[in-house]
Amino acid sequence: MWNGHDLNLRAAHQTLRCLPPRMGVNMVKITVSGHPGSGTSTLVNGLMEHFGWTSLNGGEVFREEARRRGLSLAEFGDLCKTDLEVDRQLDALLQERMSLDGAEDIVESRLSGWWAYKLNLDCVRLWLEVDDQERANRVVAREHCTLEEALHANEMRTAVDAERFMELYGLLPEQREPYTIVLDATTLSREEVLSAVIEKLEASL
Repeated sequence: MWNGHDLNLRAAHQTLRCLPPRMGVNMVKITVSGHPGSGTSTLVNGLMEHFGWTSLNGGEVFREEARRRGLSLAEFGDLCKTDLEVDRQLDALLQERMSLDGAEDIVESRLSGWWAYKLNLDCVRLWLEVDDQERANRVVAREHCTLEEALHANEMRTAVDAERFMELYGLLPEQREPYTIVLDATTLSREEVLSAVIEKLEASL
């Protein structure tokens, strides 16, 4: 059953999808998106340190909403798996945060580039591309599993997430349409990725 808060979020989501371009009041400078294991969080930390910027991660919105509902992260995660409307509410909250005056400089989530694109935000929208093999190698180094296990887990997660994104919004995070920069970081070190993105940002600011 919808409560008043949920209804407001639903209305906000519908409104945000059709907002006209904003004229210089939004503070988001870059959105950072990529598949799990692509290095988005490492990049965001580097950008924050280099520029002294603030950031917002989609996971923060998830944790805040779990606390508001009085649920543990595991309980809220289970709810999101069984009720797609909760996912829509979380995305509406993220879009709302991105649209505020004085929003964070960097927004990191797999759909943040899409939301900035649909909201007509004047910012850099980055997709960080890393191939399946390299992402699996990073999982192996982090979780000490076998390469085969990591590849299988990544494949399963990607398939499940793709099905959910298509059912929710009819789109996939990796579609190139919303991005102003697509950087293939498969063979790049974290320092090389950071340097490349800083160079592109400084040219656009």
